[in-house]
Amino acid sequence: MSLKIRMARGGAKKRPFFRIVVADSRSPRDGRFIERIGSYNPMLPKDHADRVVIVEDRVKHWLGVGATPSDRVAKFLFDRKLGPKPEIPKQTKQHLPRAERRKDQKTADDAATAAAGVAKAAAADKATAAKAAAATEKAAADKAAAEKPAS
Repeated sequence: MSLKIRMARGGAKKRPFFRIVVADSRSPRDGRFIERIGSYNPMLPKDHADRVVIVEDRVKHWLGVGATPSDRVAKFLFDRKLGPKPEIPKQTKQHLPRAERRKDQKTADDAATAAAGVAKAAAADKATAAKAAAATEKAAADKAAAEKPAS
């Protein structure tokens, strides 16, 4: 049984409220869960104490048992120093600040340039080798023609 620490949505229309729960990964998002270990109220200001409520000892227990947190819950746990820093999912990299996007783009461009340079060098090596082989064959043909007696 694969356990996930994830959020289950509650609240009214346009007034979301989330429970942080431990559930089997096969159960539906708002369906059956094993234990409720916290809550998240996005309607409260970011600095409000009740915006994210987590029962830390239960989180430590479930992480010790092998439960894996979802991306958002992993961020909450990292903010509370209960888990490692989560990796940024690929689909949200487009929402990074402009400087970080440029840095990511620059590393991708550098890798592409390096790969193109390697491919170009390999092609140049092949072309040079082909020219050298042609020159060697021509020199051998000229030498054979010079050594042949004129009849």
